[in-house]
Amino acid sequence: MTDYKNVTPAADFDWDAFEQGGKTTTDSREAQEQAYTGSLNKVSDHDVVDGTVIAMNKREVVVNIGFKSDGIIPASEFRYNPDLKVGDTVEVYIENQEDKKGQLVLSHKKARASRSWDRVNQAMENEEVIKGFVKCRTKGGMIVDVFGIEAFLPGSQIDVKPIRDYDIFVGKTMEFKVIKINQEYKNVVVSHKALIEAELEQQKKEIISKLEKGQVLEGMVKNITSYGVFVDLGGVDGLIHITDLSWGRVSDPHEVVELDQKINVVILDFDNEKKRIALGLKQLTPHPWDALDPNLKVGDHVKGKVVVMADYGAFVEIAPGVEGLIHVSEMSWSQHLRSAQDFMKVGDEVEAVILTLDREERKMSLGIKQLKEDPWENIEQKYPVGSRHMAKVRNFTNFGVFAEIEEGVDGLIHISDLSWTKKVKHPSEFTQIGAPIEVVVLEIDKQNRRLSLGHKQLEENPWDVFATVFKQDSIHEGTIVEMMDKGAVIQLEYGVEGFATPKHLVKEDGTQAKLNEKLPFKVIEFNKDSKRIILSHSRTFEDAQRAEAREAKKAKRQGNGRKEETPAIQNQAASTTLGDLSALADLKAKMQAEK
Repeated sequence: MTDYKNVTPAADFDWDAFEQGGKTTTDSREAQEQAYTGSLNKVSDHDVVDGTVIAMNKREVVVNIGFKSDGIIPASEFRYNPDLKVGDTVEVYIENQEDKKGQLVLSHKKARASRSWDRVNQAMENEEVIKGFVKCRTKGGMIVDVFGIEAFLPGSQIDVKPIRDYDIFVGKTMEFKVIKINQEYKNVVVSHKALIEAELEQQKKEIISKLEKGQVLEGMVKNITSYGVFVDLGGVDGLIHITDLSWGRVSDPHEVVELDQKINVVILDFDNEKKRIALGLKQLTPHPWDALDPNLKVGDHVKGKVVVMADYGAFVEIAPGVEGLIHVSEMSWSQHLRSAQDFMKVGDEVEAVILTLDREERKMSLGIKQLKEDPWENIEQKYPVGSRHMAKVRNFTNFGVFAEIEEGVDGLIHISDLSWTKKVKHPSEFTQIGAPIEVVVLEIDKQNRRLSLGHKQLEENPWDVFATVFKQDSIHEGTIVEMMDKGAVIQLEYGVEGFATPKHLVKEDGTQAKLNEKLPFKVIEFNKDSKRIILSHSRTFEDAQRAEAREAKKAKRQGNGRKEETPAIQNQAASTTLGDLSALADLKAKMQAEK
């Protein structure tokens, strides 16, 4: 309660005037108004001035600018500054000195906006640390309120480590550095990461200066990539390459570690200048080769899993971190090397035989064909010379056919051993790859693992019979099946082919024989060894004419008159049909059946 007893009246107060309703002081009203007006700040609309917070609640902030009334500003305009308190100086924009209610209208947001660009530019020039309010999330980053300006905070500039949840930053006031300004488009880019990096840079120098190779440190898995794992060592990152995660093969680092997992690592190497640190995880455990069974030796059987495939072979893991190579040549006894993928695939469980074992070099070679008996060990007993077998055509060459009797055992059928009668220019004319073919073993080369095979030897040599049919000077009908510069190929009976030179293709009327023409031909040469028959059509009438001339000359000398004409065909053998010979009858039937 006010103590009115001790109140002292003004010395110049006129009580009589007060009672009569007149002037109470010696000062004029004008003087009093001037004195009051002089005590107030002179302001104008749209000015930006400083004010003092005199009161505040959750909804409003009351600011005094030294004017006749105070201004009320929504608290939302100060959301960027949660530390605001009574007595703080704030900048305000005078929207209206006096509204309809006589109230001073102020805005803090507009004041900040009017001065924001100057402050932003200054902050970037001086590399100042400024505060900003994270308003919301957007594509690729966040929107930050800085001095009333909406600035962009890229996701990569939030922190030094990848951010998996952006929403946790919304509504927070954080410190930033302005890293880019586009004056034309009024775009501002800020970074929180730059502040962290500046702090970490000093930490890195201190940490790296204390590092030693072989040192074991604790770290946290920061990031996992296809090629390795980044580990935070407390301010500095190191990389565990995928090959240093485990002694065994690792296809995906996620198989070994998880994000945010705390692990112990060993320092393998580091670069002070580039600030790169190479870490290892597998080096903390003994090498699997050191723990390999000491009794394991060449010739032992082992089981393992195929972990890597290549054209030249397969890598089999017989224990974690211990692998052996099965070369493709050790997968089959066959000499026709194929791709390793034809025998196995990744993930297959296989049994193999140890071929070589080098514990110092930590290398091992394996084989699976050794699990089967070598087919060439008893080749003479299994496939003796003269024995018949079914084979499969594997490949062609210009000189013959490669046929496989069983896996690892194949041989060559020379082109000359395909047929007794047909002249084969290329094996494709006789058979095809993959087709079955019956063969006879002609010769065995065990040392070089080669067999000489034959197909025509399945039958008796018909040329022994042909020698009695196609005797020299015998005459046979034939068809011209092929014309060449050097002559023509003549198709005779029983599938036999002969050859005639151009001069032997002249007909009796002087014209040349043509393709597909059927004519009589005389055998002028028969070679059983080379399977060659030389024919002549011209001789069929030339020899008769010569014989007739000789007879006429002889008759004239003897004076006995004319003698009967010599028949065109005098060869007794030529008049004998193939059906008259039992051996040829059988051969004819067999050849017709093959056709």
